[in-house]
Amino acid sequence: MPIGAHVSIAGGIVHAPANAAAQGCECFQMFTRSPQGGAAPPLTETVVAAFRAACDAHQQSLWVVHTPYYINLASAEERIRSSSTRVIREELERASCIGAQYVMAHLGSARDVGEAAGRALVVAGLTKALDGYTGSATFCIEIAAGAGAVMGDTFEEIAELIAGVERNIHRNGMIGVCFDTQHAFGAGYDIRTVDAVAATVAALDATIGRERLRMSHINDSKVELGAQKDRHEHIGKGHIGIDGIRAVVQHPAFRGLPLILETEDEGREADVQLLKSFRNHP
Repeated sequence: MPIGAHVSIAGGIVHAPANAAAQGCECFQMFTRSPQGGAAPPLTETVVAAFRAACDAHQQSLWVVHTPYYINLASAEERIRSSSTRVIREELERASCIGAQYVMAHLGSARDVGEAAGRALVVAGLTKALDGYTGSATFCIEIAAGAGAVMGDTFEEIAELIAGVERNIHRNGMIGVCFDTQHAFGAGYDIRTVDAVAATVAALDATIGRERLRMSHINDSKVELGAQKDRHEHIGKGHIGIDGIRAVVQHPAFRGLPLILETEDEGREADVQLLKSFRNHP
């Protein structure tokens, strides 16, 4: 169970491994381009070699890629949907190029089209992004907190989307799931106690399938259960609490999975050490 955080790529991705090591991380998450827009910096052989060397030098065991924030596969505008599909495919290819394990994405909001139409658009977009893809990085849907008709805020909906895409491309097992503790809590899945975590994992297993669980964003929550807001908090300082986060880390479903913090930089080293203590002293 490598423990890490989302780190900055200011100055280029080659700096990400050092940024991770400076916070005590064993793995890390990053963007490979600006999350706000613009062209992706080219991944030349020189850049890739320097990045991989930096991962080795800073003893990073695994790294993952987060797609930009502007992805919206359920947009009413075809231009936005097409761009989102293209960027997901590009990020999968880029992630494979640098040896990243996973690429995760928020799917977008169906606010302007309705949820039924939104689900159909998401399936169509992911089908196009994944059809013919043969890279090494696995695409993961990140569970959402649920605000604004966002796609992917229930296990049932995620299971439906995965089934639709894999049926279209005639390949099973191409899509994994990133379980974000704060998003799941905001969406109404209780994880504050050992029993609550067990019940939530059982619900995930009965819908998506536990074998789809590939990684977790591990954050406490500034908002209460079911608030449908995306608001991360440092470990033990939110509504999930120390006992809940410890229960997630120590549940067998998460054993061996990378845990990635997305808390603010200030105080994150303490978060990393807390998670390591939960892992090392069950």
